[in-house]
Amino acid sequence: MADDPYSVLGLPRTASADDIRRSYLKLVKELHPDINPKAAATERFKKVTAAHDIIGDADRRRQFDRGEIDANGEANRNPFRNHAGAGAAGAGGQRGGFGGFNSDDIFADVFGGLRGGPRPPPGPVRGQDQRYTLEVDLTEAAEGAKKRVTLPGGGILDLTVPEGVSDGQTLRLKGRGGAGQRGGETGDALVEIKVRAHPVFKRNGDDVQIDLPITIDEAVLGAKIEIPTLGGRVHLTIPKGASSGQTLRMKGKGIKNVATGTTGDQHVTLRIVLPSTIDDELSEFLQTWREKNKYDPGRV
Repeated sequence: MADDPYSVLGLPRTASADDIRRSYLKLVKELHPDINPKAAATERFKKVTAAHDIIGDADRRRQFDRGEIDANGEANRNPFRNHAGAGAAGAGGQRGGFGGFNSDDIFADVFGGLRGGPRPPPGPVRGQDQRYTLEVDLTEAAEGAKKRVTLPGGGILDLTVPEGVSDGQTLRLKGRGGAGQRGGETGDALVEIKVRAHPVFKRNGDDVQIDLPITIDEAVLGAKIEIPTLGGRVHLTIPKGASSGQTLRMKGKGIKNVATGTTGDQHVTLRIVLPSTIDDELSEFLQTWREKNKYDPGRV
């Protein structure tokens, strides 16, 4: 006779459908023949699958709870049968010497042969999802790239990194995971993207930010400077009288968001860098200028 399906899954009869699903998946991960090839685990795996076949289905669970089907999923028979005209029956007119139980039913429970033979093997089992990690550069994450992952077992996994992918995002490759059992579908490959830090660009959502060193004369007089972007080098105009720490925005020079169809901006923070040597000419000029043009830089 099959074990009580609730006991097999380690659950009370009040368990919710989610409780049943979680317990089943946990046990499958522990007992699946691909993971635990021991004979005892395989036998228990069969029992777990059979138990889930009963109480994992809402209609069959209600039938089992009402006593309409047994733990094998077969229709229950009334164990106390009245047989009309059985003059040689035992007490109460019931046949047999097992306290009123029909011996055919007992042998059927023990051997399974009198009620249609042994149960068929459990149904298809989906293959396990397999997880991998892939490191990419910020430029590859921004523009997309074709990459190849070498699997631990020596296999190769080719994939396309989509444009605008972010750090920590997981790509799902359908049907590239573990093989299914008994005709079950193949699992998926889940590839987590790790974006390496870039020496120049810092990402903030769809925007990128860089620090741009400029000379004192470029800050005072303004200038047109070639600077890097994710899409290549472009010219940026530095306005006259620029201050260190001032940020200029370059619209549409950030990272494209495929979901929204918009593209972020590039923010350029200016950093005034003095020459390594201050000569007498510069010193005398600034001394004279300071005496005639005192101003408040906004110190606290």
